[in-house]
Amino acid sequence: MRATLALCGLLLATPALAEMSAAEREDLRAEVRAYLLENPEVILEAMDILQARQDAEAAANDDALVAANSAEILNDGHSWVGGNPDGDVTIVEFMDYRCGYCRKAHEEVNTLVTTDGNIRYIIKEFPILGEQSLLSSQFAIAVQQLHGPEAYKAAHNALIALRADATPETLGALATDLGHDPAAILARMDAPEVRAVIEANYRLGQAMEINGTPTFVMGGNLLRGYVEYPQMEAIIAAAREG
Repeated sequence: MRATLALCGLLLATPALAEMSAAEREDLRAEVRAYLLENPEVILEAMDILQARQDAEAAANDDALVAANSAEILNDGHSWVGGNPDGDVTIVEFMDYRCGYCRKAHEEVNTLVTTDGNIRYIIKEFPILGEQSLLSSQFAIAVQQLHGPEAYKAAHNALIALRADATPETLGALATDLGHDPAAILARMDAPEVRAVIEANYRLGQAMEINGTPTFVMGGNLLRGYVEYPQMEAIIAAAREG
């Protein structure tokens, strides 16, 4: 019925039909309704066309967001960069340590980056799932700022695998396991330099209309949500083909 009324509304919006009498308009509505009842596949076809148009508009909007924010996405000066720094394709991941799909994607992305050998991989700390997410990101950034990119990667892997609650106590123990002074890491977590990284990532996420994790920028494409391994391979291959 909604589709019928919408179609009638479109028809009645034309100048000629707008001049119809109330009775004529009612007859037209009845004819359209009868036609749609006899040919319901028309409604499905219209819905498919509408969905395709909406998908195309969303994709175009996402392309524009990536283009407008490319400098911050690819070279913000604070995000960890791994894989091949000179790779011909870049994968950027906005992630949250408490996100189940981020954990699911972790091994697959690492496998792709490792086996490919020519992918630049950037991690954006994007804690949006509560206090434990925020503490985990603060810990990872503190490790990076104090001990460098290799230490960050080890901390990142450990946090992804962590199934206990992320508390100062568990994070302090994790720092010890990683060979770092827990007091120094915990103190650094509250530093303005750490908060500045997270705030910059939040601003970028807002500008790109990101409201969930994982979100990827892969070969220039904005992908909202978990991406299966074969699809990632196909996207990288397509990016290389231009």
